[in-house]
Amino acid sequence: MFRALYDRALHWSRHRYAERYLAALSLAEATVFPIPPDVMLAPMVLARRDRAWRLALLTTLTSVLGGLIGYLIGHLALDAIYPFIERVGYAHHYERAVDAFRDYGIWFVIIAGFTPIPFKIITIAGGALGMPLLGFVAGSLIGRGARFYLVAGLVWAGGARAEERLREWVDLIGWSVLIIAAVAGLVWWWL
Repeated sequence: MFRALYDRALHWSRHRYAERYLAALSLAEATVFPIPPDVMLAPMVLARRDRAWRLALLTTLTSVLGGLIGYLIGHLALDAIYPFIERVGYAHHYERAVDAFRDYGIWFVIIAGFTPIPFKIITIAGGALGMPLLGFVAGSLIGRGARFYLVAGLVWAGGARAEERLREWVDLIGWSVLIIAAVAGLVWWWL
């Protein structure tokens, strides 16, 4: 099942509008969409290794642009969207982000932009707290850029061998992720 999805993702990554789709996904992920752009960036780099750095730059810049939209949402409309944040289960993440912003400022943006922490929470919290915009943009560029250039670099360095290995292991990885997510969901529901 996952191998077929992987093959389809590789096929889509060669589409003539693939870069536009990557930009849209990256922008949306930084504001409202739950799927990180890495899942599209990696197969696109596999498909077009000659464009690895260009794709990393595109992903970084559109993610930071999406982050600015999230910042504006937090700055102008936090009261309107906070019930949605609670409904999707991100309220705890939001509160932790607020505390981290107060304690670490720009360093939190840099670190959070690199990690799997939902970036939309970081952007909204930054705007809601009125973090200085220049620091927010600089931290976003550094954190998100480091993450996407690392993904592109690892995939670029692995090349065809990485593609073969990933294709070989994609079913095991996919089922493992689903099982871990199901167990985590059950634990969360039980607690």
